[in-house]
Amino acid sequence: MNTAPDRAAAANAELFERMPVPKAVLKMAVPSVISMLIVLIYNMADTFFIGRTNDPYMVAGASLILPVFNISLSLAGLAGVGGGALISRLLGRGRPDEARKVYSFCVYLCVGCAAAFSLATLAFMRPLMALIGAGPETYRYASRYAFFVIVCGGVPTVLSNTLANLLRSVGESRRAGIGITLGGLVNIALDPLFMFVLLPRGSEIVGAGAATFLSNCIACGYFVAVLARLGPDTVLRLCPPSRLPQRENIAGVFAVGVPSAVTTLLFDLDYVIIDRLMAGYGDIALAAVGIVLKVERLPLNVGIGICQGMVPIVAYNFAAKNYPRMHAVRRYALGLGLACAAVSIALYEAFAGSIMGFFIGDAQTVALGTGFLRARVLATPLMFLCFFHVHLFNSFGEGGYALLLGVSRWLVFNIPMLFLLEHVFGRAGIVWSQAAADTLAMLFSVLVYRHYVRRELG
Repeated sequence: MNTAPDRAAAANAELFERMPVPKAVLKMAVPSVISMLIVLIYNMADTFFIGRTNDPYMVAGASLILPVFNISLSLAGLAGVGGGALISRLLGRGRPDEARKVYSFCVYLCVGCAAAFSLATLAFMRPLMALIGAGPETYRYASRYAFFVIVCGGVPTVLSNTLANLLRSVGESRRAGIGITLGGLVNIALDPLFMFVLLPRGSEIVGAGAATFLSNCIACGYFVAVLARLGPDTVLRLCPPSRLPQRENIAGVFAVGVPSAVTTLLFDLDYVIIDRLMAGYGDIALAAVGIVLKVERLPLNVGIGICQGMVPIVAYNFAAKNYPRMHAVRRYALGLGLACAAVSIALYEAFAGSIMGFFIGDAQTVALGTGFLRARVLATPLMFLCFFHVHLFNSFGEGGYALLLGVSRWLVFNIPMLFLLEHVFGRAGIVWSQAAADTLAMLFSVLVYRHYVRRELG
């Protein structure tokens, strides 16, 4: 039997059901965008401070770990995205008790998966470093950085991001954003302290890793405290592990969570392949593309933040069969994301050289990176459209469609295009592959979405 509606869900009914669409989307999206930007900034802060050493090998070592770190975050997508979208739909159907069980299942799932990933990274550190392209000069830096941010920091990092997604599912986007932002700001503050004050010269990458680990522990502590203060009536309250959700809802978590995790894994596999291919052109080129791959994520993270803000509202109204409001939210979020992508292209084309020079003083690295950045930023609106449609299908609980778009984007278009264009055009082909592949992936995403709408929604 269903319990009385959760107070937090009742308080947010205005947001989900009646608030003007622009206001509702912005209320959910702005905290998500800010937190996504802070996450990116603190990732770039490590690169910035390590770049102050003017040691391309240390920069390359830290850059190599970014895809592996992001793979660990895919575990947060498994539990947080899959569970968050389902919780929103359950609230839209008036089933808060089942939503509470789903929340508990997702928390236990994310902790178990994160711990297993951290232990596997520790056990297979050397072959993992070889797989991602760490050479003799970069191995010692990359392995030290990975020890702190993945082996030690895996559980608090994944749990923080999972809890942020689950908070958004009940309309608590502001609190979710504050937690992620807190972790990022603490990391930015601790980086120079650990790197240049507490540890000796030559240990800067250890300091950056330790700062990241500690900041994620602090963010995780914040989320635990916030959840404790929501009160006994919230759906975000742990149940005993024996109180499992209904079988179809466990399947529903994985139906959306697995495609989200797989899409993230493939996204970062693409980055690993870029690193490995670029490593064949020297460590300077690897350092340059490592910086570019972080910088280009700024507008992409803005777009993902907009999508994260959109998902709970779309999921709620989809479950409630309020399709006019659902489509209005979709259209507004789409226009907002494309406008941000256009602004990013203009800024990056104008200031690419200054942006590269901000991260490292080596003239050759700056020169290579400037050209790389100007080419890759042109794919920004295409990348947003691809992610946008995946998030829409996550909102609907249509994990199969989300998986189709994610797998086809990376395994059919992006990764084969990387190898093809690198073979034909060399280093330039690596840089331009994103725009070429995502043109095809975007067109495919639009066609699949239109087919689904005609067939399922009328």
